[in-house]
Amino acid sequence: MGSHNGRSHMSKILEKIDSPADLKKVPTAKLPGLAEEIRQEIIRVIATNGGHLGASLGTVELTIALHYVFEAPKDRIVWDVGHQAHGHKILTGRRDRFDTIRLKGGLSGFPSRSESPYDTFGVGHASTSISAALGMAVARDMAGEDHEVVAVVGDGALTGGMAFEAINNAGILKTDLIVVLNDNKMSIARNVGALSQYLTAVTSGKIYNRLEADVWELLGLIPKVGGKTRKLAHKIKESIKTLIVPGMLFEELGFRYFGPVDGHNIEFLIKTFRDLKKLRGPILLHVITEKGKGFAHAGKDSTRCHGVSSFDKVPGDREKKKNGPPSYTSVFSKTLNRIARENEKVVGITAAMPDGTGLNAFRDEFPGRFFDVGIAEQHAVTFAGGLATQGIIPVAAIYSTFLQRAFDQVIHDIGLQNLPVRFVMDRAGLVGDDGPTHHGVFDVGYLRMIPNFVVMAPKDENELQHMIRTMIEYDGGPIALRIPRGRGVGVAMDKDLVTLPIGKSEVIQEGKKVVILAYGSCVHPSIAAAALLEENKIHPTVVNARFAKPLDKELLDELLATEPIVVTVEENARAGGFGSAVLEYLVDKGFETRRIKTLGIPDRYMEHAPQADLLADIGLTPENIAQTVIEIVSARRRFLKSVAGGSA
Repeated sequence: MGSHNGRSHMSKILEKIDSPADLKKVPTAKLPGLAEEIRQEIIRVIATNGGHLGASLGTVELTIALHYVFEAPKDRIVWDVGHQAHGHKILTGRRDRFDTIRLKGGLSGFPSRSESPYDTFGVGHASTSISAALGMAVARDMAGEDHEVVAVVGDGALTGGMAFEAINNAGILKTDLIVVLNDNKMSIARNVGALSQYLTAVTSGKIYNRLEADVWELLGLIPKVGGKTRKLAHKIKESIKTLIVPGMLFEELGFRYFGPVDGHNIEFLIKTFRDLKKLRGPILLHVITEKGKGFAHAGKDSTRCHGVSSFDKVPGDREKKKNGPPSYTSVFSKTLNRIARENEKVVGITAAMPDGTGLNAFRDEFPGRFFDVGIAEQHAVTFAGGLATQGIIPVAAIYSTFLQRAFDQVIHDIGLQNLPVRFVMDRAGLVGDDGPTHHGVFDVGYLRMIPNFVVMAPKDENELQHMIRTMIEYDGGPIALRIPRGRGVGVAMDKDLVTLPIGKSEVIQEGKKVVILAYGSCVHPSIAAAALLEENKIHPTVVNARFAKPLDKELLDELLATEPIVVTVEENARAGGFGSAVLEYLVDKGFETRRIKTLGIPDRYMEHAPQADLLADIGLTPENIAQTVIEIVSARRRFLKSVAGGSA
């Protein structure tokens, strides 16, 4: 693919574009060539850095047309999710830094307000763009300003209820707003061609809209029969739309619908946007694009190259996976299928992430017991609750960062009713290059505080399979299991599954004067830290907590009797996390707080960077953990000497 920092791939057109103003100087006849150059630049960089690919390749022409017609950043362009916005970054002053996307200290893989004034709203979770854009439009009206607001939303994002809540509100407010529906799955309409372009050209053009107004005015002036005639004309108009325009849903919600149009015809898109700018009120333009366009192997990928790792010089050749331990997701997948073969009441639920959560194998083996509800986490949770009331065993596999979206449902629909829904939170902990919108670092805190919940995490892939068995057999109420991103640690896998006692931890090694309480993915780093401490004459007890809720209070009481230094370690936000749970208990027991140290994610949003770098930055490597213990022990010794007047 060429050197990472080289610019030999940059074209004569693209290398002159550092802003939308530069783009507007390019003759329209040259724009298709520019589109191809942008597409190749996206492929080149993502081939090196990895990341979301298919959606951005499909929106290149659409992005060019938007920036060619609208006056960003004065005109607000709001992208949904951000998977579609790589071309947007290239055209808005970040071309020379695009090589750094998703690298530590480089560009974010998503739109970010702190990165550029052209990024009007930070987006990492789907279905938010219309709500945000509507807020901007209303703020514009309140300030008496005059600029356009455009939201670009993917067809998949329309499975999220929030998008329809925003559409419903926009239809009531009637403010000027353009919503571009980027349909890359042909899920709403199949007809793209001359007829559709003709309809859009006519209905969005000045002549048609003036004619429509004149006809209604004329019919209203006809004596006696005017009202009936207008009603008849209205019925005819609606009947024609129902037959040939697949947008009646949006029309009924208060939007004027146009399309579908070819999302790769730049000249036609430019003309359409220019026409739509002249119209008032909420407008929806339906655009058909090809996800992964220009990427020869996209069609061979099951997810159309939605998100990829770095790949070789021949596009589409994925980097060969190195031999090593299985991923946590694959262990979950195989174990759940194994259990489901024995228990026909087990069902799998996901919110548009069957591949990411590992439920694709469940779907293939048990299609009648698999439910993908779309990008609708709130519905997924309450749907699971409904199943649970009828004796079904629902396993809701949702990324930790996405389950946050259903916080109210988790509390009121599941927790309050004590329903035995099994939550499996993939990507729990730091996820690396996807950054702050995708780090799953809040689930311990937001679940631990909910009454009736059990919250647990495995120390490795072997314990994970036992926790899945435990989760399925537990019927005392809701139970949540967090799964880290990436591969296991390489331990042997037990042949038989066992059920773990709820709320009971595991003592890995016994020591004295220092206790390391580790949760989930931090157990093995804590074991490694203990080995380093042994070299410094410190002999810690290491505990695999297993459960953030309920705590193993019996073991804690036993350990506290020796009055040790206590260090908790977790790959979760310190505020409200596992360490907070331990601290709360120790304070209630009257334990001396200067003996306690909690390690975890600090009170800030973590940037995008490789997981190893992030863990080192916040002190969660074995070396960091060991150094922290040494510092606490040394400080304790100095304190005791000062209290004893130097005699201790």
